[in-house]
Amino acid sequence: MFPLRVVRPLPWLMGVIALSGALSGCDIVSKGPTEPGGPAPSKVSYTALGASDAIGYGSSAPCVPFASCPDGTGYVQLVARRLREANADMSFLNLGIPGAVLSRNLQTIGNSVGRGIPANFIDGEMPFVARDSTLVTVFADANGVNAVGAKLRPMPAADRADYAQTQLENFAKDFETFAAGISDRAPSAKIIVLNLPNLARLPYAAGYTEEERHWLRVLSNGFTAAINATRSSRVLVVDLMCHPPIYQPSVYSSDGFHPNDAGYRALADLVSAAIATAPAAPPTSCSFMS
Repeated sequence: MFPLRVVRPLPWLMGVIALSGALSGCDIVSKGPTEPGGPAPSKVSYTALGASDAIGYGSSAPCVPFASCPDGTGYVQLVARRLREANADMSFLNLGIPGAVLSRNLQTIGNSVGRGIPANFIDGEMPFVARDSTLVTVFADANGVNAVGAKLRPMPAADRADYAQTQLENFAKDFETFAAGISDRAPSAKIIVLNLPNLARLPYAAGYTEEERHWLRVLSNGFTAAINATRSSRVLVVDLMCHPPIYQPSVYSSDGFHPNDAGYRALADLVSAAIATAPAAPPTSCSFMS
């Protein structure tokens, strides 16, 4: 049920992830002393959190995890280039881990059904956010939707609704913890979060049964509602759920799940607009939710 085309962690990637765990008490970005009268600290410090979206998987130039990848064509790399054009002293830290989900709970659920999820945002990414970040972007959590969907499939039909509701409640609590953790770690950062589209309407779900698409819709809507609820003066939510262009098949790669270059450009444009001007509150209902 809901077979997500996940990037399986390679042995070298697992080594990098293990190293990052060993450094959980340290800042990844080290900064040397500033001499009196020397250059002012960077005015822009960008940290990106995410999964395969953060490395531009599905684009024409996907990146190696944790690399700055200046020529990448994912939305994170496009946003970083635009920021650097305006501020040559910009610092950039990409913490995205392909296949990651939001929480340890979702990681456990996914791995219990053989999805090979290597990490979660709360334990494996949030603790490394640069403390001087002025901008943090997050895209979560399509992998989590697919993990819960896979868990639902073998359950008796009578048990699925209760299990799904429990996971929606867990996600809401975990996302609130996640957003608060970023704020605590980087108190000066503007946090831009992209909510989820209705995954049941994406190309990869075209061959699913009505039941499978039903749970994709329920979970996508529930995760997005939880993300929208964290909106504040510092946590800005970019709406994908009710954004018509995000449902065009032409913005997806051949797997029907990951964006292609056009899709990543569309995401970068939305994030860039949110950096310039705080977006309006996401709609509470629209036709795409059904």
